[in-house]
Amino acid sequence: MYEWRRDTLSRLTSDPGEDMQPVWTPDGSRITFASARAGQGTRNLYWQRADGTGDAERLAESKYVQLPGSWHPSGKFLAFFELNPQDLTRDLLILPMEGSEASGWKPGKPTVFLSTPFWEVDPQFSPDGRWLAYRSNESGRYEVYVRPFPGPGGKWQVSASGTLSGLVWSRTRRELFYRAYDERIMVAPYASEGDSFRPEKPRVWSEGRFANGLKVFDLHPDGLRFAVLRTPQARSEIKQDQVVFILDFFDYLRRIAPAEGSR
Repeated sequence: MYEWRRDTLSRLTSDPGEDMQPVWTPDGSRITFASARAGQGTRNLYWQRADGTGDAERLAESKYVQLPGSWHPSGKFLAFFELNPQDLTRDLLILPMEGSEASGWKPGKPTVFLSTPFWEVDPQFSPDGRWLAYRSNESGRYEVYVRPFPGPGGKWQVSASGTLSGLVWSRTRRELFYRAYDERIMVAPYASEGDSFRPEKPRVWSEGRFANGLKVFDLHPDGLRFAVLRTPQARSEIKQDQVVFILDFFDYLRRIAPAEGSR
């Protein structure tokens, strides 16, 4: 946990297992993550208080790997995706939560939101909770799609030329951001009316290239700034206008590294 004002870094989890893919709850009180703990071989869903108090609590139990996506604005639903090693699919699921901070939280039984022969990953709720964006490779490469929540309903493709990891809704404007194959951040304005979602043609939001990974950028609540992991700057290009040929290469190797006994 990094606290910007005090410029301090503190550790949130300390289990020997690997904790990954942290996701904030809407009220900022907890952080959800995937972990393989207590000798379990499969990563499942956990959460822990963001102030570091208390122990991590398990939210779901499955023999399949689970990775959190995002919380519904109400804090009552967690969208996540599950990896099925048997048919190599990745499906979108919803974990309902019952209770409150005062009475205590109780996770319900996960239900399938979307299951197809393709890979669906990175589910992200819209700020009003009416839509769920995700990435799918049903076209042969990953593209961004949107469906109504809780459904059923139509499906709309948002991206036009492929997408890498990363999906973020703006909280202040009707915009959806994602990272294109060339590592630039794209933005797609949209309109919605009733059960209809109408995305506009995506455009480049930044010419910067950003690093690859599960969560490499996030949008500030003001909708104007991003926190990003930058791709390391490439070294200045060196003019390459020569080709070097080495003749009798193996003779050269024998001279500089003679075989044992031949010295």
